[in-house]
Amino acid sequence: MANKAKTIYVCSNCGEVSPRWMGRCPSCGMWNTMTEDVEQPAPTPAKSGRGAAARVPGVTSLVPRRLSEISTTEEKSRIITGISELDRVLGGGIVIGSVVLLGGEPGAGKSTLLLQLCGAISLQYHVLYVTGEESVRQIKLRANRLGVPQDNISLVSENEIDEICGLIEQMKPQLVVIDSIQTMHCGDIASSSGSVSQVKECSSRLLAVAKSLEIPTFIVGHVNKDGAIAGPKVMEHIVDTVLYFEGDKTLPYRVLRAAKNRYGSTNEIGMFDMTGEGLEEISNPSQLLLEGRPLGISGNCVACTMEGTRPILSEVQALVTKSGLGTPRRTSSGFDYNRANLLLAVLEKRAGFFFGTLDVYINIVGGLRLDETACDLAVCLAMVSSLLDQPVGDTTIALGEVGLGGEIRSVTHLESRLREAARIGFTRAIVPQHSLSQVDRSGLEGMRLIGVRYLRDAIAALKQGENPA
Repeated sequence: MANKAKTIYVCSNCGEVSPRWMGRCPSCGMWNTMTEDVEQPAPTPAKSGRGAAARVPGVTSLVPRRLSEISTTEEKSRIITGISELDRVLGGGIVIGSVVLLGGEPGAGKSTLLLQLCGAISLQYHVLYVTGEESVRQIKLRANRLGVPQDNISLVSENEIDEICGLIEQMKPQLVVIDSIQTMHCGDIASSSGSVSQVKECSSRLLAVAKSLEIPTFIVGHVNKDGAIAGPKVMEHIVDTVLYFEGDKTLPYRVLRAAKNRYGSTNEIGMFDMTGEGLEEISNPSQLLLEGRPLGISGNCVACTMEGTRPILSEVQALVTKSGLGTPRRTSSGFDYNRANLLLAVLEKRAGFFFGTLDVYINIVGGLRLDETACDLAVCLAMVSSLLDQPVGDTTIALGEVGLGGEIRSVTHLESRLREAARIGFTRAIVPQHSLSQVDRSGLEGMRLIGVRYLRDAIAALKQGENPA
């Protein structure tokens, strides 16, 4: 008697499999993540004399190629999109035959970015855009609004994965976009679209076609309530690159970040501005993030964080005020909350400033998140500036990591950060003392470098002002 398919329950967060439904996943502890799925039985092995023939040792259809014969030149292995921010994140362009998974919140602009990518690529290559969420007419309306070239872009609205793979093998386009993987359906599996088994199988079949024909493929993935790409984690393992398109809906800025990249760095980011005509590249994010900042106001200090090879200046705001509660409030937006409490403790113990009865609010302007310890000194100076009601200085930047002993430690890429600050117009930099000997001052004319060893020295430089007597 043939084996029957059986129902299983798979956690959408960690992939834990259970024969029965449970309200809470026993592996990751998340609630209401067990989704119903259908497990297909394994095919019955063919008996002797019937069905598929047994494998013959030493017989294969595979033809290997010598490693020395495979081309690695950039012009043959990558496609330059013309969107410099996207090329930066991908590591210099789209690698031939690569599979890229793009995730993001609803409304972040994933489909807009990919349609603009298709328009840029279609000037030289033929593109196939497969949509499972919208009709071809809706895609046409968006393309008209964005003003993308349309001659070399082919559209199809389809959900059946085998039909899509057959179309790709027939047309052999130079780029394929799948929007989105959660709407694709495999007829061999009895579960609904978006289930763990459907997403896994559809991704595997698209990967096989992309690798065999060397067609770069972009796949859009939905995200769950935790911000991770929905579906099995194996989907992120089998693809070559995983990109996240992030941004606050209340702000026009969008950040493209690589969580995995087999052909480039995962530290690079791309910044875009969402406008009525689509996404526009932000080639100078430091200038944009510092626009409109208040001058001569206490509690403000400029920090510089490295996103890959790109230094980005960002404004740190701090507000220290008398608390009306028994327990003072500590609020941090864009900066690690625990790190902020650590810096407050160092300021109290090593610098003699008391914050025990004061509310402290820290905000990073522009929606960026400063996770780098090189921004510690700027956060400390912003808090002290607000406490003393004394401005740091409109053309002053602070760089340094603060240790538990109150010492100012060195930071990486200090010279690149200083050059970016000098280009924007900053004339004074408070930096670690032992890093001054490693800085090449050519190109830093007009910038005064103040070396400090301890947090007290940095606060003394703050009290002196930009033009000490």
